[in-house]
Amino acid sequence: MAYAAGVYSGTLILFITWLLMKAEIDVCKKGVITVSPAQTVPLGATVNISCFLKPKQGCSRTSDFQKLTFYRNRIRLSSLKSHVLSVLVSDLQLGTTVFVCKLACGGRRESQVCGADVSVGVAPEQPQNLSCSQLGERGHVICTWDKGRDTHLYTIYTLQLMGPNNLNLEKRCAPDLEELDLGISLSPASPEASYTARVVAENSLGNSSSLPLAFSFVDVVKPLPPSDIKADFPKLLANFCTLQWQDEGSVVLNRLQFRPVHERAWETVHVTNAGGRYDLYNLKPFTEYEFQISSKLHSVKGRWSDWSKVLRIQTPEEEPVGTLDVWYTVEDLEGDLQNISLFWKNLSVSEAKGDILGYQVTVQEVSRNSSAVPSALEDFTQHTHYSVVVPPEDYAVAVSAKNSKGRTSPTWIFVSRQPHQAPRNVMAQSQGTDGIRVTWEPPGEAAGSVKEYLVEWREPSPGRSGASPPVDWLRLPTLSTSAVISEHVKPHQCYQIRLCALWGTGVGCARTWADLSSREPLSGPLVHSATAGRGAASLTWAEIPAQEQRGCLLHYSIYLREAGSASAPRILEIPYEVANTSMVIRDLSPGVTYVLWMTASTAAGEGPRGNERELFLEGAFHWHILVMLTAAALVTVGIFSVPWARAKVKSVISALQPHWYNQEIPDPANSMWAKKHWLLEEEMQLHLDSFSNSRTSSEEHETLEIKEVLQKAAPTLQETESSYWPKTHNFHEAARKSSPQAPKPIENGVEYGVSHPSIPGSHPAEKGQVVDLYKAMGYAGPKAEDSAIQLRDIPVDYLPANIDYLPSNLDYLPSITADPLEDSELHGLSFSVFPKGSFPPLICGDKLTLDRVKIDSGPIIH
Repeated sequence: MAYAAGVYSGTLILFITWLLMKAEIDVCKKGVITVSPAQTVPLGATVNISCFLKPKQGCSRTSDFQKLTFYRNRIRLSSLKSHVLSVLVSDLQLGTTVFVCKLACGGRRESQVCGADVSVGVAPEQPQNLSCSQLGERGHVICTWDKGRDTHLYTIYTLQLMGPNNLNLEKRCAPDLEELDLGISLSPASPEASYTARVVAENSLGNSSSLPLAFSFVDVVKPLPPSDIKADFPKLLANFCTLQWQDEGSVVLNRLQFRPVHERAWETVHVTNAGGRYDLYNLKPFTEYEFQISSKLHSVKGRWSDWSKVLRIQTPEEEPVGTLDVWYTVEDLEGDLQNISLFWKNLSVSEAKGDILGYQVTVQEVSRNSSAVPSALEDFTQHTHYSVVVPPEDYAVAVSAKNSKGRTSPTWIFVSRQPHQAPRNVMAQSQGTDGIRVTWEPPGEAAGSVKEYLVEWREPSPGRSGASPPVDWLRLPTLSTSAVISEHVKPHQCYQIRLCALWGTGVGCARTWADLSSREPLSGPLVHSATAGRGAASLTWAEIPAQEQRGCLLHYSIYLREAGSASAPRILEIPYEVANTSMVIRDLSPGVTYVLWMTASTAAGEGPRGNERELFLEGAFHWHILVMLTAAALVTVGIFSVPWARAKVKSVISALQPHWYNQEIPDPANSMWAKKHWLLEEEMQLHLDSFSNSRTSSEEHETLEIKEVLQKAAPTLQETESSYWPKTHNFHEAARKSSPQAPKPIENGVEYGVSHPSIPGSHPAEKGQVVDLYKAMGYAGPKAEDSAIQLRDIPVDYLPANIDYLPSNLDYLPSITADPLEDSELHGLSFSVFPKGSFPPLICGDKLTLDRVKIDSGPIIH
């Protein structure tokens, strides 16, 4: 089975091969193409190309015309209705051009007759820069050269080497290569033996040979680089180093190069017959160095080897030199204390001469008493800053750096409590990418005593109460009036800048703010609270975080707008230098609800608004009303402090009281009997008329018994009510002359009468007479009987619905002494606040018994 499969595969391969050979053979079956003078010609040559049809390979029908056409790189070149076609071509380009001849019979499709390739090129140039080398004593000789321009033709290069002992070697290389390994090694046994090498280039258009190269073993052999490089420091001295290495071969000359790792320039030393050892001096202490070595077989001629691998090694430490650059800031604290913050810069590598282990800090109080021993504080820190809290005195501070070999000399500074003059007109302005320029003027007439100026700058802390950020500073000579801050500054960051004049006994500093560039803040201030009062509001807010400020803030803006209003808001701007995260807003409208928010602005523009808060203001308080009320209260207190004035005011107030005020006596008009007989009112009017005609009758009074419906405890007689009633008989006549509503005087056995407008037939008094319809009877007196006779003709069932009355138990009335002054004052008063039928308050007993009330029919004048 396997045998049959193998036979089948072999047969298939032979068939495919026959088809390919047949196609190759039949490429030019119908005709032939000739190229003259040749198919390979130099650039600029003219060629004649002809196409011939073979016999019986033309068109089969005589009626069909036959046409030959030449194509040049598939582009139609020429056509002819013939069995022969020739073209002359002179503009051939470098490279290969394909010509094809095709036949067309009638309108049928074209068929290929034959084709030819024409190559255009140049003869090879003379090879240049021939050189040969051998890597190490056991390497092969390798030669290289420059071919020159491209020939665009197939070109062969042949290397020929001739030397002693009839050495004649030729070796060809591929056309695309420019170097050739000869496969032989020159022997160091005859280092001065001469060799000659040459390269020959050849193609169909010609050939060329390079100039011969003569060389010896020393000329072409390139030594291998040294190996096993080591560096030793005897006695751990930084400035003395012994370098050792291993040469490859019979090396005569070495060169050494070395440099600190972070530098670019190399230092080079040539050493003859070193034997793999050399001592180096003047190296920097505690510095990492790089070392490399190269070798050569001859001191004058020959080739340098490649550089060895790099050796890196650090030199030992030495005692540090120089002094630290120290600066300080002072902050006052509570409890009569101060915080001194010290800062210093790192020493340079050349000054440190080793790894700095830490810093020794000494703070010593400067005593004004020369006999006193000043106290001192010593501490050790590994940081480049230090803080100490001390009483507010003058201090001398020393700082020194220490490594494993020793320490530097201390740097002393004087911290004084006494302020000194500061530079004037300090200004800072951005200079773009160049930095921040600070300008100032000297501090007055004593500027000649200034030792130097110092520019300090720092980033703002996260909050004004946060930790102090790192400090940078720059020292300047006394003649300077400007400086540019370019180190450790970033865009969109606000820096606090202090310019200090350093005097012999202290410093004087001025402060400003600046940024390299700015943008709008990313957020607005967050309003914490808004407390309203009368016409003012207290506002507190939080500062924008430093990373969101994006530059120096110039001012805050507070926006106030009435709630629900579409009008433009009121804007209050607060300079950032004076802002303290709180403010009192005045001149606000009372009783109005406001909506407020805040924004912050930099030189680039205003940032977004913060949160909104509502604020309601209380109504306005009228201070003049308070003053008037206070004055009235004081006057009132003053009046009531006088006894007679207090009594008079009470009497006036009692006179103004209505009849229903403090009414403890039941009204007879509300009795059941009065309600039954209200229809007798008209009839009563007639009785009153008749009663008026017979008021002088001598009949005795008929007593009218009235049952009490409502009983109330009569008000207790108070002493202050005595002012309402005059205490003399003269008041009776005066009251008749004034008004029918004036109160009547109270006497033992004397009758009192008051006219009432609601009684039918009652009228005001005429010609000085008073109408007395009802009279209250006293407990004694000669006129009591007359009262009973005058009421004889009144019906016993008559009682007006609107009537006032007096208690019958007047036995307990206290004796009252008349006051002439009060009588005269009260007589002149005319009270018309209430209806004329109202009675002033009457003095009553403990209880009201209506069985003792009698109605008198005294004389009534119509």
